[in-house]
Amino acid sequence: MISPAFLQAGDKVAIVATARKVSPAEMQPAISALEGWGLVVETGSNLYAVENQYAGSDQQRAADLQQVLDDPQIRAIVCARGGYGSVRILDKLDFSEFLKNPKWIVGYSDITVLHTYINQQLGIETLHATMPINFQSTGDAALSVEALKSVLFGEVPGYTIETGNHSRNGYGKGVLMGGNLSILYSMRGTPGDPDTEGKILFLEDLDEYLYHIDRMMMNLKRGDKLSRLAGLVVGGMTKMNDNSTAFGKTAGEIIAEAVKEYNYPVLFGFPAGHQDKNMPLILGREVELSVSSSGSNLRFEGPSVSDNRQKMKSLFKPMVFITGFFLLLYLIYSLLVG
Repeated sequence: MISPAFLQAGDKVAIVATARKVSPAEMQPAISALEGWGLVVETGSNLYAVENQYAGSDQQRAADLQQVLDDPQIRAIVCARGGYGSVRILDKLDFSEFLKNPKWIVGYSDITVLHTYINQQLGIETLHATMPINFQSTGDAALSVEALKSVLFGEVPGYTIETGNHSRNGYGKGVLMGGNLSILYSMRGTPGDPDTEGKILFLEDLDEYLYHIDRMMMNLKRGDKLSRLAGLVVGGMTKMNDNSTAFGKTAGEIIAEAVKEYNYPVLFGFPAGHQDKNMPLILGREVELSVSSSGSNLRFEGPSVSDNRQKMKSLFKPMVFITGFFLLLYLIYSLLVG
C-alpha cells in the first residue's frame, strides 16, 4: 500500500461534500480548527449546494471531488459528512492524477465507499476518522479531533482498550479494511466488492434494524467474506432499532454468532464509528490485533512508502554532506598550492 504524505504546517487541505448537504455554520468549527493547525483550508465550489438531501447534484459533488483529487497542492481531502450519496459519484471520478500525487482521504460512514475503492483498487491508504460535521471543542468529540490531527501530522496510532463483551481472544496480523457495515454490504457484487481474505476487518453502523444487521452478516458469511479473516474489530453499533416483535438479539450477539465457528481474534467495543469517541484508523495499513480478557491492543505498522518530502530530505542531507566535504578538500588544496 502507498502511504500519502503526512501533513506539515502550511499545507493545503480541502473540505468537500460527497453525500448529504451541509451549512456554513456546520463547517466553520472544522475550518477554524484546521486553520489553527497551520493548514490552508480550501472548500469545494459546491460545498453548500443543495439538491434535496444531497450537497448539490451528482455532477456538482463529483466535480468538487475531482478538482481536489487532481490538484497536487492539496495534501488531504476531508469529507464534510456522511449520509448517503458517495456511491452515486464514484463512477464519475478519474483517479489518474490522484495516483500520481496520493493524498489522505478522511471520513467515515458513507465515505466507506471511497475507502474501499481506493484501498482495494488503487492500493492507497485512507483515513477512517471524524469529519467536519462532528468537530467539537469538548469531550470525546474533541479527543477524536486531536487524534485526527496527530495521525495526519505523522503519528503512528496504537490503541489499548478494554475488551468488550462477545470478544474472542487471540492474535492476528493483516491489512486493516472496512468501515460501515451497510456500505460494505451495498458494494457486494460490484467492482468494489470487498476482498477480505487475510485482512483485519473493521465494522460499525448506525440506525439499522437488528434483523437487517443479521441479514448483512449472513450475506457476508454466505459470500465467504468472514471465513478467511485474520481478525475482526467491531466499533460502534449505535442507535439500533427493533420491530414490535423483538428480534431477540443485540447487534453484538448477531455479529458474534455469525463468526463463532472461526478461530481468529474478535474485538468488540473499539472506539470508532457513529459516536463521539471516533478514533482514527488507517485503512490499508498493516496492523496487529491482540485480544485478551485483560485488555486488547491494535497496533499499526509504520508507513510502507515514506512521505516523498521526507524521502527528499533524507536524500538531500547526505548530498549536502558530500558536497561540503569536497568543497573543504578543494579549499585545503587551494591553500596548499596557493
